Amino acid sequence: MDNNSTPLIEIESLTQIFGNTPEKVLPKVNKGMCKSDVLAETGHTVGLRDINLSVNRGEIFVIMGLSGSGKSTLIRHFNRLIDPTAGKIKVEGDDILTLSPKELIEFRRHKMSMVFQHFGLMPHHCVLDNVGYGLSIQGEKPNVWKNKAKEWLEVVGLEGYEDQYPSQLSGGQQQRVGLARALCTDAEILLMDEAFSALDPLIRYEMQTQLIELQGKLQKTIIFITHDLDEALRLGDRIAVLKDGEMVQVGTPEDIILNPVDDYVRDFAKDVNRAKALKVKHIMDRSKDRIIDCDSAEDLSEAFNKHDTLIWTKNSQLQGVVSKNRLAAYQADQIDSPLLHQTSVKKKDYLQTVLPFALLTDHHLLPVLDNDNQVIGSLSNNALAEVLSPSFDAA
Repeated sequence: MDNNSTPLIEIESLTQIFGNTPEKVLPKVNKGMCKSDVLAETGHTVGLRDINLSVNRGEIFVIMGLSGSGKSTLIRHFNRLIDPTAGKIKVEGDDILTLSPKELIEFRRHKMSMVFQHFGLMPHHCVLDNVGYGLSIQGEKPNVWKNKAKEWLEVVGLEGYEDQYPSQLSGGQQQRVGLARALCTDAEILLMDEAFSALDPLIRYEMQTQLIELQGKLQKTIIFITHDLDEALRLGDRIAVLKDGEMVQVGTPEDIILNPVDDYVRDFAKDVNRAKALKVKHIMDRSKDRIIDCDSAEDLSEAFNKHDTLIWTKNSQLQGVVSKNRLAAYQADQIDSPLLHQTSVKKKDYLQTVLPFALLTDHHLLPVLDNDNQVIGSLSNNALAEVLSPSFDAA
């Protein structure tokens, strides 16, 4: 994800009131009148109330909540399928609410693409024409958009399906066509509204995997809507939780799981399989006091003052994990087994992947490596047990 300090998208004080005279009702909403009272007194429905959020370039930003929370209403503001009662919607610093009709058409064609829950394919057009439709209406020559559409079909695994029609495809294949169509225009921003929720669980998981793989290569900015926390945790760089049209919490997946701001978010997170959702980097010990760089095992003896188990590196290269007792026995020629336990894990590994290694090591400590195989910390069995315990509550 790009760490550019300037967000690509900014939503400021966005409020949406549905009804005949929303502007007259707005002052009541701004003063804090609750949703049910607004409906009872005015006949208007508060869809969204004072939403503030920013989306960074190149991140997957997930908006989640139960039915009626306002998440699908919110995503339709990003490309102005719905205009708000109040607030601003900025893309690269420009308020898109000020765009003229002609400018808005150009913005939708070139800046944002949308992937729908129920595919939104044109049934009487073949797969190739569906994928290339966005480019064709932009005025691209047929040979150009057809070649590009074929390339994207190959990327999503549908090479050879160009002449098929949507009705001849499975649900998963249709959604792949929808994804290829969104990508074909080369728009920087993808809006995905419950894009995978109509699919069978196995196909849904495969589509999530493909999106993660594609994002690793393309680095698009993706706004993803879902009601499924497992999906949100798997896909999102950051997650916004909505309830009754209000923003409850925005944070990283580990924020949502480990530091829920209230009972609503806590209830969402309580049944999550943390081993599948959390990574080593979320719970590792980043201190270096267990990491000792020296030339020989004998030099380790003096380092066993604070801890009984150490991670030994030599010229910054991992040698292994050694305990005080094992080193003493080794020096006394009392053991035949290896001195060092050399199993390590990466900071980006999910906890469910590292659990078997943690259970098999008798040192109860695993070195954590970065992408360059440098030791950056450690993961203890105690940390694993604590975070995976049903009674764990960081809040």
